[in-house]
Amino acid sequence: MKKERLDKILAHEGLGSRKDIRKILRKYEVLVNDQRIYDPSFGIDTENDKITIDDEEIKLHEHIYLMMNKPQHTISSNKDGEHQTVFDLLDDSFKTPYLQDKLHLVGRLDMDTEGLLLFTTDGELTHRLISPKSHISKTYLCCLEHSETDEHQKEITQLFEKGIEVGPEDNDEGFLCEPAFIKWINDSTAHLTIYEGKYHQVKRMFVAVGNKISFLKRISMGQLLLDENLGLGEYKYLDETDLEKLV
Repeated sequence: MKKERLDKILAHEGLGSRKDIRKILRKYEVLVNDQRIYDPSFGIDTENDKITIDDEEIKLHEHIYLMMNKPQHTISSNKDGEHQTVFDLLDDSFKTPYLQDKLHLVGRLDMDTEGLLLFTTDGELTHRLISPKSHISKTYLCCLEHSETDEHQKEITQLFEKGIEVGPEDNDEGFLCEPAFIKWINDSTAHLTIYEGKYHQVKRMFVAVGNKISFLKRISMGQLLLDENLGLGEYKYLDETDLEKLV
């Protein structure tokens, strides 16, 4: 098995730049399989070696997968000159030179949309999830500006299931949506499941039926649900069980 440099591995885990890692090796007791290591180029078997720093084990991740409960008024980007971004909400350990080049978003949410947002260093997973061929479901909690009668709810349901035509917005042309599925909670609130993610799609779908979104929150991708224990702006690591729910 090919071994990876210790400094690269620790940088990947968000402990700093490679220069920072050299300082850590001098200042703290870094052990690999109980052997004290000073050499930043020391080779690591990521599947079998145990790394500790001052008796605290470093859990190695081949890739990083994070779920965030995105708040409103934040931009789904890593840089913005005027507004707070979702990357600003991450701990400094995720802002090392290594991770700044690798950590990215899986899709986006509009500035005023809350809810489930994924970060990863796994480009293959990202491509699979955002590819139009994948048909990964995304479900949103939709609160509407005005209530709908039972009769119009049924009409909207049928139009969405058939595939509704939405009009142009900004520089984006109109398009025919793929079939989508709505579950009404009350006369002005619903869960909407779509299988694509075009520009302002959910908002434009409701405009097309004579209503507007007053609040929008993504609550799931595939079978992966937004963790209800995450406050706005909070995030957590995903494990293998979570990732299986995305496919």
